[in-house]
Amino acid sequence: MMTGRMILLTEEESMNLTVRALIPRLCPGAEEFRHWLVISHQGKPDLDRSFPRKIQSWREPGASFIVLRDNDGADCTKLKRALRDRVPETATPVIIRLVCQELESWFLGDLDAVASAYPQASRHASFRTIGNRDPDSLTNASEILTNLTGTAAKRIRAAAIAEQLDPERNRSKSFAVFMRSVRQGLANLQ
Repeated sequence: MMTGRMILLTEEESMNLTVRALIPRLCPGAEEFRHWLVISHQGKPDLDRSFPRKIQSWREPGASFIVLRDNDGADCTKLKRALRDRVPETATPVIIRLVCQELESWFLGDLDAVASAYPQASRHASFRTIGNRDPDSLTNASEILTNLTGTAAKRIRAAAIAEQLDPERNRSKSFAVFMRSVRQGLANLQ
């Protein structure tokens, strides 16, 4: 029996859609709203400003938190420390996870998922060369994904690709770290 919920605080709606598509496949017994909840924000400033207050005022026994935010070229260690410093001292468990560099990097870490959601992507001239690059080092992942898919609509694109993502084949290290955190967090609630 689970004794709390995992609360995931995301930077924006496309992250929310991605996480909500992934968790049921990672932990089939965990039910949304009952065992886990995703709360999206209106960008980094909104998340950075409000997550400490939300965590501090959350009154649910046994709740744990994961704060998920794009790195966007920042120094990972410094950014993570700065976010960690914002966590209230009296807070329940809080994990800070950074997407290196942006959410679209996670999608480019699984090109099979991109091609399944957008078959035309595999016919693009740069499709194969992107597969040889470290997705977490791409500073223009959103632009690359726009070129591959033909759409700049982040939420629509995220929803389509997230349904196809396979955590076992994804080459993004930051994606793998996030997935481990979710699995462990949900396992600890049992």
